[in-house]
Order: sequence, then structure tokens, then C-alpha cells
Amino acid sequence: MARSSLSLVLARMLACLLALALPLQAARPQRVVSQAVGTDELLLALADPGQIAALSHISHDGRFSPVAAEARRFPAIKDSDAESVLRHHPDLVLAAGFTRPETLALLKRAGVRLVVMDRYETMEDVYASLRLLGKELGQEARAEAVIAQTQSRVAALAARLKGVRPVRVVSAGVYPFTSGAGTTFQDLCDHAGALNVATEAGLKGHAPTPPEKLLVWNIEALVGSGDEGSKAILGGIPHYRALPAFKAGHVVTIPGPVMSSVSHHRIEAYEALARALHPERFR
Repeated sequence: MARSSLSLVLARMLACLLALALPLQAARPQRVVSQAVGTDELLLALADPGQIAALSHISHDGRFSPVAAEARRFPAIKDSDAESVLRHHPDLVLAAGFTRPETLALLKRAGVRLVVMDRYETMEDVYASLRLLGKELGQEARAEAVIAQTQSRVAALAARLKGVRPVRVVSAGVYPFTSGAGTTFQDLCDHAGALNVATEAGLKGHAPTPPEKLLVWNIEALVGSGDEGSKAILGGIPHYRALPAFKAGHVVTIPGPVMSSVSHHRIEAYEALARALHPERFR
């Protein structure tokens, strides 16, 4: 084959390869809007900055978001309703399982790509969400890197806590509910050397707090979200104030943003609770 003919064939092959690659590149969403704090956390971990059109309406608020400082680099939607989301002309919208059904219906009707993250009770659920979003964004390798880093921290914490006697705890707060089986609090206990007495008593999900049973549950520590001031708030609730654990000062408070996190940032809550319950393992 003549050199000119060979060059022509190679040029055509290269053009075909580029034609195949360009649609894949174009398929990556370029205007992603996150509608909830949990999806903010996932999106910021995986997306290129240029892919993010806007984050949730409370993404910039450090009282709720563990990534508020990073989130302030991007616009925030005015509210969590469909109109506020669509104002940013998204080609992909990330929503949470607790998003109002009418909002989801309006977003679907608008014809934009919608991904709903609705499983977050365990870290395995978080890994599944990272992989799903990584595929949507064309960032599969980045998702696997975040998962590997988190798994490494989870394994290191498990090794440090190996053989500890679980401390008997209950979730406590101003709302008249406690967290039983199938909650993120149960997941937290499972990784921090704690035994959730509400689950032991048969409670599932977020159930009404049974004040008359707290004294017989043999609670060794109360776990809540917030700061040191949260202990004083719990002291104003009679059924917590009466507990021997409260009187002895065995109250653990974890920053709210990581306590309630439904992303890989939950590992920070694992580590914070483990340090508070088993300080001897961290000396």
C-alpha cells in the first residue's frame, strides 16, 4: 500500500475513534443541580467543578452541611422546590428519597434527568450511591477512590475497637423520638463500639421515646447532636434528666452535620463517637 493511501486509512480510523469518543464526552452532565444536603456531599466529592450548576438551599449553612466551606464556591438554589431547581437549567438533578413527591413529579415532567438517592441507612448504601453517581457523572474512578479511602478508615477504626465492650447508648434530642433498628444511628453504633438499647428493646426506625422505659434500659450514655450547649437542653427534659447516665455526665454530643450525614462523611461521626465512648483506645 502506498504511503499516501496508508496515511489516508489511518486518518479515517482516527476520525472514527474521535467520533465515537466525542458522544461519550458530551454525555457527561454539565449542569448538575443537587436538591439536598446529602446529595451535595456526594456531588462535591465526585464532580468536576464545571459540572456543578447549583447545590441545595442550605448547602452554605455550616449548621447543616459538613461541606459548607467548599459548597460556598457554587450557587445555591433558592429553595428545594422544582421551580428553584429548574431555574438553573440542569441536565441532571440529584434528589433525596425524602423529597416531596410533587416536586419529583414536576421535575420528571420537565424532562430533565432525575436521580433519587433513597438508601442511606448503612455505609454500604453510601458506597452504592457513590457508584451510581460516579457512573452518572462519568467519574467512576473518582467514586472508587472515595470508597477505598472511606473503607480504609472504617477498617482502621474496627481494628482499634477490636474486643471492646459495647457501651449501652440511646439517641437523645429535643424531639420526642429515639432511633432504633434500620436508622443511621444504628449504623453509627455498629461501627463505634456502642449498643443501641432502643434496638435491643425492639424499636424500629424513628420511634416515639418511651419515657417510662428509659430507666429500666440500663443506659450508660446519651448520644445527641450539637455542641456542649446541647447537654443543657437535654437537662431540661425530665426523662433524660432523671437518668443516672445524665447525672453522671455521660452525654456525648456529635456535630450535627456529621451526625446526620447520609454520605461518606458519616465516618467522622463513627470516629467521634468511638473516641468519646472508648478514649483508652485512642491514647
